[in-house]
Amino acid sequence: MSDKAKVMSIDDRGAMGNFDRITSLSDLPSDKILLSYIKEAMSLNEGDVKMVRKKAPAKDVTIPSDLVKALKTDSKARATFENFSNSHKKEYVEWIEEAKTDVTRQKRILTAIEWMADGKSKNWKYMKK
Repeated sequence: MSDKAKVMSIDDRGAMGNFDRITSLSDLPSDKILLSYIKEAMSLNEGDVKMVRKKAPAKDVTIPSDLVKALKTDSKARATFENFSNSHKKEYVEWIEEAKTDVTRQKRILTAIEWMADGKSKNWKYMKK
């Protein structure tokens, strides 16, 4: 929306709303300004105008070296892992890195390789079939 009256572009806000802190009717913009905003909003709604949102770039997942070694030993698991989206890769990596002991970490790596060799994502048990 346009802000011709410069009401919504206050830099130093005392509250989260576009009109700053409203404690009384006198804190609101004039009726003329409010009506112009309402009319503009109505025309945008009627015209089915949508706000374009920018997608955040996908962050690369840092794969632990012991998982990389394990993936090298199983070509099916490696192919599945490489075809996963970043979010699926991240689920496996976080699960492995959350392990508190080395024994648990190694067990999780073996389980992950087994699941990936079967083409399963980390939360495959909870996915609808």
